[in-house]
Amino acid sequence: MTMKSLLTAVSMLATAVAAMPALGQGLPAGPKVSITMATQPGPALPQYSKVDVPMLKEGVPKASNGRIEIKLASWPEMNLNGPEIIRLVRAGQVDIGAAPLATVSGDVPFLDGADLAGLNPTIDQARKVVDALVPLANRELERFNTRIVAVYPFPAQVLFCRTPVTGLADLKGKKVRTNGGSMNDFMNHIGAQPVAIGFPEVYGALERGVADCAITGTSSGNGAKWYEVAKHMYTLPLSWSTSAYMVNVQWWNKLDPAVRDFMTKTMKEVEDAQWKLGVEATEDGIACNSGKADGCKIGTLVTNAPMTIVREKPADVALLRQAVGDAVLPAWIKRCGERCGKVYEQVIQPITGVALKP
Repeated sequence: MTMKSLLTAVSMLATAVAAMPALGQGLPAGPKVSITMATQPGPALPQYSKVDVPMLKEGVPKASNGRIEIKLASWPEMNLNGPEIIRLVRAGQVDIGAAPLATVSGDVPFLDGADLAGLNPTIDQARKVVDALVPLANRELERFNTRIVAVYPFPAQVLFCRTPVTGLADLKGKKVRTNGGSMNDFMNHIGAQPVAIGFPEVYGALERGVADCAITGTSSGNGAKWYEVAKHMYTLPLSWSTSAYMVNVQWWNKLDPAVRDFMTKTMKEVEDAQWKLGVEATEDGIACNSGKADGCKIGTLVTNAPMTIVREKPADVALLRQAVGDAVLPAWIKRCGERCGKVYEQVIQPITGVALKP
C-alpha cells in the first residue's frame, strides 16, 4: 500500500467512525453505578421477558457504555408476593421496584384510585386516569421515601375459572382470587367471596381448589400457565392492573445528575413500550389461551385442552359500571378518606364520567 492510499484509508475510517453513534453518548464517563430492581410478578410474563429484560437488564448497560449495571429480578426470584414492594423500596433494599398500584394500596390507599374495579372500560382511559393522578400520588408516596418514575398497564384483567362461567352471576358464592381492595369490594357486591393470594401462589391455589376463579391479565395468566388449572375464561375487563415503577427518593436524588437524567429518559421509553404491550397482549392472551394460532404472537399457544372463552355480556358491562358508583367508590373513599372523594370529583370524574353519589 502506498503512503497516499494509506492516508486515504485512514481518512475514510476516521470519517466513518465520526458518523457512528457513540455508545452512551448521552452519559458522560464516570464511576460505575449498580441499580437493583424487583419488577414483575413472574419471569415468564411478557412485561418482564419482552420489556424489562431487553430494555433494562440488557439495554441500559449497552446504552451507558457499561457505566450502569442493572441487577434485575422478578418477584418469585426474590421470594416476594407484591404487597411489600413499597416497603422494600422505602428501606433501600431495592432501588427500583414495580407493582400494580392496587397490590400496594394497602400501604397507600390513595393509589387504588387509579384503577378501581370497573372504573376504566378501556386501556386508553386507564392511561388518562393514571397520568392525571401521578403528581398527586407522588405527594402521598413521598411520606414513604418513594416516587413513581413510570406507569404501565397489564392486559385486561379477566376471570380464569376452574368451572364454566357464563357471566358475573355465576360467581355468587365462589372463592375468587383478587388483586386488591377495590376488586374485593366489587366481588362482595356481587356475592362472590374474595380471597387474597399472591400471584406466584395462584397456580397452586387453583390446582387445589383453594380458589374457584382468579383475576389477572389475559396474557399474564398465559405466562403463568394458569390454562393448565383453569379451563374457562370470561373476558369482561374488570380493570387493567395499572402499575408503577417506583424509586427510593434518597437514592434517586443522590445519583449523578447525568445518570438520573439517563434513567429518567430510559424509564419513559420503558413506560411507552409497556403501554404498547398492554394493548397488544390483551387479545393475544385470549387467542393463545384458546388455542387460536393466528392470533397468538406474544404468548404461549395452548394446543392441549385449550381454554373455553366466553365474551362479556352487555348486561354485565352495565352492572360493572353501576357497581363503581354504588359500591366501589364509596368503599375506596371510606378507606382513603374524604379528601380522596374530592380528588375523584376534581381529577378523575371529568375523565371517567362516573359521578360520585352523595
